[in-house]
Amino acid sequence: MKTFPPERIVCLTEETVETLYLLGEQDRIVGVSGYAVRPKGVRQEKPRVSAFTSADIPRILALQPDLVLTFSDLQADIAAELLREGVAVMGYNQRDLHGILAMIRHLGATVGQEAKAAQLIDHYRDRLAQVAANAAGKPRPKVYFEEWDEPMISGIGWVSDLIEIAGGQDAFPELATRDKARDRFVTSDQVIAAAPDVILASWCGKKVRPEKIAARPGWDTIPAVRDGRIFEIKSPLILQPGPAALTDGLDAIVTALS
Repeated sequence: MKTFPPERIVCLTEETVETLYLLGEQDRIVGVSGYAVRPKGVRQEKPRVSAFTSADIPRILALQPDLVLTFSDLQADIAAELLREGVAVMGYNQRDLHGILAMIRHLGATVGQEAKAAQLIDHYRDRLAQVAANAAGKPRPKVYFEEWDEPMISGIGWVSDLIEIAGGQDAFPELATRDKARDRFVTSDQVIAAAPDVILASWCGKKVRPEKIAARPGWDTIPAVRDGRIFEIKSPLILQPGPAALTDGLDAIVTALS
């Protein structure tokens, strides 16, 4: 890192963008992912330099970043290429609620905003505790969360955590600790056997079609299908492991379970 705190940051996923805005450090951002939509207008304010698994390396280098922030093994090749060019890279890999809060704390420290990050974390912890308290003592519906439809992928640690906090039971809790999507495939027969009361779906970059989910062979026996409890949660709200998931994403789950 050329300077501390870094003055020119490129964020290749949305959650670090939103976190820096919440910390009041948005002026340090010089480039963002094309998937960044929070806060509203960010894609007009900041140059877009990447998708998720691909990036415009020459454009990133032209921005002369002090630091590039990446997420997960899916951006490992991008990180490696930037490192070979002498760019400082921080790769986050938060997969549950504790990891999200740790990312916020670390990023706050990185930009010299430890106190603001701590306040933000306390706010989220209080909010999560309040939602959990509101759900206490109520029936806990079984929830199947679908991250993708072909093949069907469930799990995802932070979503499983949020389902439990919102008052539900994850239909496949054993998948929540598996980081890689290929390790979270489920079959139609498994979902039918799980008999979820609620189906939540969020397909990154593709609109969820509840009627197509309901029409899957044999799914008419599933309580969620029988009772019409199939809900889309927009991917920017739930598939980004950051502030959006802890706020609007959690609210969407609570609404679906109510």
